[in-house]
Amino acid sequence: MNWYVIGQISLKLLAITVAFTGILLIVAYTVLAERRVLALIQGRLGPNRVGPGGMLQPFADLLKFILKEDIVPDKSTRFVYFLAPVIAIMTALMTMIVYPFGPEVTLPWFGTVQLVITRLDVGLLYVLGITSVGVYGIALAGWSSNNKYSLMGGLRASSQLISYELSLGLSLVGVILMSGTLDIYQIVEQQSGYVWGFMPRWNLGPQFIGFIVYLTSAIAETNRVPFDLPEAETELVAGFHTEYSAMKFALFFMAEYVNMLTVSMLATTLFLGGWNVPWLEYLVAPGSFLYAFISLLGFLFKVIFFLFLYIWLRGTLPRFRFDQLMNFGWKFLLPVAILNIILTATLAYFGWV
Repeated sequence: MNWYVIGQISLKLLAITVAFTGILLIVAYTVLAERRVLALIQGRLGPNRVGPGGMLQPFADLLKFILKEDIVPDKSTRFVYFLAPVIAIMTALMTMIVYPFGPEVTLPWFGTVQLVITRLDVGLLYVLGITSVGVYGIALAGWSSNNKYSLMGGLRASSQLISYELSLGLSLVGVILMSGTLDIYQIVEQQSGYVWGFMPRWNLGPQFIGFIVYLTSAIAETNRVPFDLPEAETELVAGFHTEYSAMKFALFFMAEYVNMLTVSMLATTLFLGGWNVPWLEYLVAPGSFLYAFISLLGFLFKVIFFLFLYIWLRGTLPRFRFDQLMNFGWKFLLPVAILNIILTATLAYFGWV
């Protein structure tokens, strides 16, 4: 095996390690940020004892999950019961490999490197396919627990995710019509440059309707307030994960926040230009390490904005009733998503987008 192949394999392994370590750290501190922001909204302090300003709280939580007693219901279907959280976290993490988080950069020894773990021609289709499988983890958890509350949560999750997956997928068709590709890297590259010489060429402008539909569907997809009906603690104790404890519960907890990160990264890449930072090329030479670093920070800033939006909504909006949730998805979001496709196709036919 020649040294070039060894170098490329080493680079991929390093990229996977760095990316997934970064993702897990972002997830851990998103949990801390949510607790502190919600405390601020509600006039409380939040966790601030473990480490400076509570910065070591995520590690204390991890230690608690590891040491906590692991209880398994006697009447549960044990194999499926253990498999469900694994499916949830694996499907959440598998999508991360196709998101580009920066432009090409030239590095010593490695040459020109694309800041993406794996580039697929059908990357967007891969993301939609993998995320749609995640519902199996929740549904199987509710069924295998042999608990009526858990079963109700699993059934709610199945109907909710299937309903809003349709609107979410259709909301992205407008972006596909404009870009003509399913390659996420190309979609980001096509959003570079400017309209009228100064306005960033992001898809947010021509696809504003699709963006609103996507954002609403994504909140429902990740079971977050005001669409957190599968977990509704006032009705179902804890929903589908009522019977889970210790690290198995932690896997479901992580999967929820990784899914939040996934939809935030997808919104950033498809609608907000990905790593593109407006007017940066006038200040820093494209292709340089500094240009790639600032672009990476711009990408992370956009993702953090969406994560903050999730937290803000949780602290301000009440929960929907389940019938309101389903009516809103089928009778409002779905027709609006179809209307957006028709408008985009019409504008594309006349060459206006």
